[in-house]
Amino acid sequence: MAEVLPEIQTFARIKVCGVGGGGTAAVERMIDSKVQGVEFVAINTDAQSLHHSRAGQKIHIGQDLTRGLGAGADPAIGRKAAEESEQEIANSLRDTDMVFITAGEGGGTGTGAAPLVAAAARKSGALVIGIVTKPFAFEGERRATQAEQGIEELKDHVDTLITIPNDRLLDMVDRKTSLLEAFKVVDDVLQQGVQGISDLITVHGLINLDFADVKSIMQNAGSALMGIGVGKGDNRATQAARQAIDSPLLEVNVEGAKGVLFNITGGRNMSMHEIDEAAKVITEAVDPGANIIFGAVLDESMDDHIKITVVATGFDGDGPLPRSTFDVNQAPAFRQAIQAEVAALSHNDTAIDIKVDEPEPEPQPVAHRFAAKPFIDEQTSSASIDSADSTADEDDLFAKKPQPTVSSIEPEDEATPADHDDDDHDLFNDEPKKTAKPSASPEPAKKGARSLIQRAAGAVTGRVSDDDLDVPAFIRRRKH
Repeated sequence: MAEVLPEIQTFARIKVCGVGGGGTAAVERMIDSKVQGVEFVAINTDAQSLHHSRAGQKIHIGQDLTRGLGAGADPAIGRKAAEESEQEIANSLRDTDMVFITAGEGGGTGTGAAPLVAAAARKSGALVIGIVTKPFAFEGERRATQAEQGIEELKDHVDTLITIPNDRLLDMVDRKTSLLEAFKVVDDVLQQGVQGISDLITVHGLINLDFADVKSIMQNAGSALMGIGVGKGDNRATQAARQAIDSPLLEVNVEGAKGVLFNITGGRNMSMHEIDEAAKVITEAVDPGANIIFGAVLDESMDDHIKITVVATGFDGDGPLPRSTFDVNQAPAFRQAIQAEVAALSHNDTAIDIKVDEPEPEPQPVAHRFAAKPFIDEQTSSASIDSADSTADEDDLFAKKPQPTVSSIEPEDEATPADHDDDDHDLFNDEPKKTAKPSASPEPAKKGARSLIQRAAGAVTGRVSDDDLDVPAFIRRRKH
């Protein structure tokens, strides 16, 4: 009778090696996320970083060379440190089926030591997958140049190399995101890349894959692309798939990929129909003859979300095609486009709110009674305002007292109520206006509003001068 080995030994043995500061930080993130079925190895020249690491295995490289103080952002020091501890690195990677190497390119230890760690892993017969990041632009030209040189060297020692440009991560975070939070996003992306692949092998799912399936896609694949998408709602599967293939992490086009590996993770309500919809979106974007392998993993914490991780490999020539005809900034599912649309909508909503919610100004008596009248011309209206400003007490002028003269201002051709129906209601009051009856002998409008206001003031105070009444000079002399 065949002997069944213990369950832990029947799985492929997978190790994740974090090299340098960026790599060990990514390992810590994976430990926090409880990535299943993998062993963690932290490799660094910085003794303090290793002291705080929770990795199951820690390798302090270059102890004699750096005395535990790090490589000082010098890849040559990082390489010499790895050479000094080469045997210890090789021993830690024995009897391993799959090795992930995570590092932040551009620094000293990650850039210089990662190729030697990869070479030791491949020499042991493991499938080696590198997942590294390029530095932010603000980190300087020197660091960017060192990163490119480190990536080129690492390519020669891994089966598949996935490169994530940190600058692309800026498209995934808010402008107010702190520097610390931005680097946490970098660690999170590295963690999702490793977990998206390792879960296909180690986690029992709706659609199971084994190590041989993954190896057929990723062995000797060269440069690879990785995208991550998350969807929610009725079209969550297609939304997540489009975000994954149009991910800001992708500097180039997925078109032409000969091998595609994608993992769908969702809650208990994820259906086979949704998996089919997501698969159609991805298969339509790659080479028609591509070898496509996918798995579906159940994660009850996902609730009503679906997450899709896509790894594309097997590009002809030197690598994937530059993103020219398929611009990531024009992808409808791409988060930048959504943010732009939301920003535009928010801008429009703000304009509407200003119009609707702005409090209406209090009515100004002078402007309301004179400037709003249609029959007063510009010159007359200006005169009315000037006169009103010079009045001693404007409130008394328009108080609830008889004002027959002011109320009698009417156009020469009196309009009918139907012609000025809107004037019967105050613009700022729901109650209708109380229009005073015209006096028995109205003054002609052509005499101007200034004299009318002066007469109104005289009527209120009880004092009317001869000048205000236009009394001829010879009559005034006779009166005195």
